[in-house]
Amino acid sequence: MRRIAEGDEQSFTALYHRYSNKVYTYLLRMTRSHEIAEELLYDIFTKLWTGRELITEIQNMDSFLSKVAYNKAISFFRYTASQRKMQQYVARQMEHATVDDAADKLLDSEARELLQEAIRQLSPQRKLVFTLSREQGLTHEQIARRLNLSTQTVKKTMSHALQSIREFLHKRGMEGAALLYFYMESKK
Repeated sequence: MRRIAEGDEQSFTALYHRYSNKVYTYLLRMTRSHEIAEELLYDIFTKLWTGRELITEIQNMDSFLSKVAYNKAISFFRYTASQRKMQQYVARQMEHATVDDAADKLLDSEARELLQEAIRQLSPQRKLVFTLSREQGLTHEQIARRLNLSTQTVKKTMSHALQSIREFLHKRGMEGAALLYFYMESKK
């Protein structure tokens, strides 16, 4: 593990050969797809290599890889389910809507609720700045004057708020940028 942490590729290759078949078999049982199991396996070991500085902290590699494989498979299922649901919803809306009103109807109440949940999880200051900017349409300068902050602080706070929202949505399998865009468009 120490040699891997120092960047020894041969040691990492040995680790890969030791565990890859077991992890692959586990992923294959969960996903029932050779391609998906291979992709998830590749992702697991790629991330293990890129984060190799921390590999010496792993007490039991077998347990660690089993847990990571399980989490990867579950994340894959969640992402797939949410993407499929969103695609089906968009397809239904496009069948029944004209091109002009398709964007207005794109987000269903579940997607809007997820975005609202992302906003609710923000810290009080980030939530306030986000609300003043995106829902009330104030500029950064106007928010800075209203809250007695510097414009730079408002910009930084807004940037952090948007990043937090994107991460929240991404963890739940939603594409944050698109969701934010349609949310903002629907507010106009």
